[in-house]
Amino acid sequence: MLRGSPERELAAWWEAEAVAATKAQAAKEQVRVDPGAAGEPERKAGEEQPKEPAPAPPCAAEEGDARIPPRPPPTLPVSLAKPEPVSGLCPHGKSRIKGRSCKRSSGQPDEYCSLRPVTVDSSKARTSLDALKISIRQLKWKEFPFGRRLPCDIYWHGVSFHDNDIFSGQVNKFPGMTEMVRKITLSRAVRIMQNLFPEEYNFYPRSWILPDEFQLFVAQVRMVKDGDPSWKPTFIVKPDSGCQGDGIYLIKDPSDIRLSGTLQSRPAVVQEYICKPLLIDKLKFDIRLYVLLKSLEPLEIYIAKDGLSRFCTEPYQEPSPKNLHHIFMHLTNYSLNIHSGNFIHSDSTSTGSKRTFSSILYRLSSKGVDIKKVWSDIISLVIKTVIALTPELKVFYQSDIPAGRPGPTCFQILGFDILLMKNLKPILLEVNANPSMRIEHEQELSPGVFENVPSLVDEEVKVAVIRDTLRLMDPLKKKRESQSQLLGKSLASKENPPHSDLAGASQGNANPDAHLPSICLKQVFPKYAKQFNYLRLVDRMANLFIRFLGIKGTMKLGPTGFRTFIRNCKLSSSSLSMAAADILYIDITRRWNSMTVDQRDSGMCLQAFVEAFFYLAQRKFKMLPLHEQVASLIDLCEYHLSLLDEKRLVCGRSGTSSASRLQPSGTPQEAAPPAPPAEGRPQPCTDGAHKVSHSRHTVS
Repeated sequence: MLRGSPERELAAWWEAEAVAATKAQAAKEQVRVDPGAAGEPERKAGEEQPKEPAPAPPCAAEEGDARIPPRPPPTLPVSLAKPEPVSGLCPHGKSRIKGRSCKRSSGQPDEYCSLRPVTVDSSKARTSLDALKISIRQLKWKEFPFGRRLPCDIYWHGVSFHDNDIFSGQVNKFPGMTEMVRKITLSRAVRIMQNLFPEEYNFYPRSWILPDEFQLFVAQVRMVKDGDPSWKPTFIVKPDSGCQGDGIYLIKDPSDIRLSGTLQSRPAVVQEYICKPLLIDKLKFDIRLYVLLKSLEPLEIYIAKDGLSRFCTEPYQEPSPKNLHHIFMHLTNYSLNIHSGNFIHSDSTSTGSKRTFSSILYRLSSKGVDIKKVWSDIISLVIKTVIALTPELKVFYQSDIPAGRPGPTCFQILGFDILLMKNLKPILLEVNANPSMRIEHEQELSPGVFENVPSLVDEEVKVAVIRDTLRLMDPLKKKRESQSQLLGKSLASKENPPHSDLAGASQGNANPDAHLPSICLKQVFPKYAKQFNYLRLVDRMANLFIRFLGIKGTMKLGPTGFRTFIRNCKLSSSSLSMAAADILYIDITRRWNSMTVDQRDSGMCLQAFVEAFFYLAQRKFKMLPLHEQVASLIDLCEYHLSLLDEKRLVCGRSGTSSASRLQPSGTPQEAAPPAPPAEGRPQPCTDGAHKVSHSRHTVS
C-alpha cells in the first residue's frame, strides 16, 4: 500500500469520482426509463436505432468520415459557440485586405485570436477508430482518416509503432512495447525485480517458462508436494503468442501439460492459479484498467479513474478435475464469454457481464470495504510493473530512434488486467500493449447472424480515456494557454468590456476545453517518485548498457563493449581478470541466445547483461542482500564513469585552449564548446579507455 497522506488523498479522489460516476449513470438510466420527466424528447414509435453505416468511398483527405455516434457530443452554449465569419470579413467584423493579417483593436495580431486545430492521422487506427473519431470531434481537432502528405501532429496506430514510417510529431505506440508485454518477456522482467525485491513484487504469480524451464517446474512442484502432501495446487498454462484467451487451459499436475511436443513451436508460461478470487454475484471477474505511459525519460505514468470489469458467465467453483475445462467459470476473457449463452449485454454500468470498475467499487464501499486501500494497492502494482518494463523499452527506443536522428516522440495506452483476491489483494494477470478500444459489441440476431450494437459501457470508459490522452499530449497546449493569458489581460485592461457574441467567442476560443468534463487520467508518477525510485536499479543498469553499446541502433552488447565496461568501471582485479570477464561474457551470452527466438543480432542482450551484473555484484559485495549488492555496484560504476567524463571534459577544454593559442594574432576566435571526442581515436588525455560516453537521449 502507498504510504503517506498524498496517496490517501488520491485514493479519496478516486472514491469520490467513482461515487459521482455511479450516481450520474443512475440518473441517466432514470432518464431513459422516463424521458418526459427530464424534458427530453422520447423516441418515436417504430423509429429505428442508428446502425453502423457501410464504409463510404474515400473522400477528401481533409474530411473525416465518422460514424454516427450512439450519443451526439454535447453542444456548446451560445456564449462559447464560434460565429460564422461573413464572407470578406475577418472574425472581428472588419473587412479583409489581401496580404494583411487581421488586427484586433488591442493591437494583437490574428494569431492570438485563433490557433490552427491539432491534426491527427487516423489512417492506421483500426479497431479504435470509432472511439478516436468521437474524441477528435469533442476536442474540435482535425482528423485525416486517409493520411496526409504534410506531417500531422499526432499519429494514432492500432497495432504497433512500425505501422508506418514517421519522422516527426507524436505516435501512440512505443517501439518494443508489443514484445515487452508478451507473457514470457513480462514474466522475465518481473522475475528480475522479484529477485531484487521479493516482497514488493509478490503481486505477480510465480511463473515458469516452457519449454526452457519445464524440468525446473517439475522439480519444484515435486519438492513442495513432498514437504506438504496436503498441497493440491492448480496451474494455468498461457501460450506466449496467445491473445483473447486462445490456448489457455488449467492443469493440476505438471504431467498434465498437453501437447508437450508442440511447446518447442509454441512456447508458453505456466503460473500458479489464483483459487480464491473475489466474487460478485457468485461470479469471478477481472479488472481492465487503462494506464497512459506518457514518456520514458522522464518517466510519466497516468491511470484512468475508471475501467471495465469483465465477468465470467458460469458460477465459480474452486478448481477440481471435474471443472478444469469449464472456461466460462475460470477465464474472464471477454472474447470467450461473449459466446456463452449466459452472457448479459447491458447498457447499465452496474449490471451485466461487463460493468464499470467504479460501479464495483461503489458496491464494495456500500459493504464497508476500504476502497482507498484497494486503489492504493492497485496504484502501487501499476507503478512497479511499469518500472519493471521500462529498462528494456529504453533499449528498444534507442534502437529505433537513436539520439541525434529525427523521429517522433511516443506515448501509449496500456491495458492492465488485474484480479482481486478474496482478501482484496490485487494480482497482475497480464499487460496488453493493444487493449481493445471498440465501443460496440456483436449481438447474435439469429444462428450465425451477428450485428454490431453500440455498447454504452465501453463508450463511457474508452472515449474518455482516448480523448483525455489526446488532451495530455496536445502539442498546442502551451500556445493555447499563453493565448488565453493574453486575451485575459486584453479584456481586463478595457474599461468597458464588450458584451457581444464576438467577445464570448473570443473567450471560448481561448479556452476550448471549457465544454469538456474534467480529465479522467490522474498522474501517479513522478508524483510518487520518492516512494518508488529505490526500485529503479535495473533502469540504471540499462543506462550503463546503452552507454557501452557503441553502435547506434543495436540492441546487443558486443565483447569489446563488455570489456570496455569492465575496464572503465574499474571492475577488473586479481580475482577477476579480463580473461575471466571474457569467459563470463561468452557463457552468459551463449545461454541467453539459445533461449531467444530472434537470432538476427549476436551479442549480449539487456537481460543477459543484468545477470552478469548480478554475478559481479555478488563477488564484490558478498555480505549484503542482493539489492544492496547491486545498488553498491551501480554507485561504483557511475562514480568511475563520472570521473572519466570529467577528465575527458577537462582534456577537451585544454585542447581547445591550445588550439586557440595557435591562431594568428589579430584574428579573434569565438569561444566554442569542446567537441566530443571521436569514437575509437586516442584522446589528448588518455587513460586506456577508448569508449565514447554517449549523452543520455530524451525518451518521451
